[in-house]
Amino acid sequence: MKIGAQIRNLRLARDLTQEELAERADLTKGFISLLERDQTSISVDSLLQILKVLDVKITEFFRETYPEQVVFSKEERISLGETGAEKFELLIPGGADHELEAALITLLADQQTEPTRPYQGEAFGFVLSGTIQVVIGSESFSAVAGSSFYFSGEREHFIRNSGKRPAEFLWVTTPPTF
Repeated sequence: MKIGAQIRNLRLARDLTQEELAERADLTKGFISLLERDQTSISVDSLLQILKVLDVKITEFFRETYPEQVVFSKEERISLGETGAEKFELLIPGGADHELEAALITLLADQQTEPTRPYQGEAFGFVLSGTIQVVIGSESFSAVAGSSFYFSGEREHFIRNSGKRPAEFLWVTTPPTF
């Protein structure tokens, strides 16, 4: 993306007019207009003034951006072994680079996930099929298909299939813990 277009997008995201940006950066409205249309060049000093007004670090401004992947196919899932589950699939490849991590988990009857040690974060789940027990510390909570669960990760926890049929659930943690 060209510098002018980036500045325009940042200005609009902060709900500033060209005139407001120019005034705060001690530049002219005409200059901002030309700059945003990439019809003039900009000095480093002027760019720094604009970025200060827009509250953007110069390293962030010039950081290369790559198209963010939005949809992930079934083939891109990552299967984890030794989790105690029949199937434990991470749904977002590279999830450790994100603020949350999502997994699709299948537990057979009487199967349970490995206990997760306490961490500072949160966990959310949605039961797709079957019946599970969400065990947090010494407490146990039952959840059936269509139920969701949420808890703080500050206590050791695990999920157990308490039914006679396989259970499948979506489990999301923040920050990533799997």
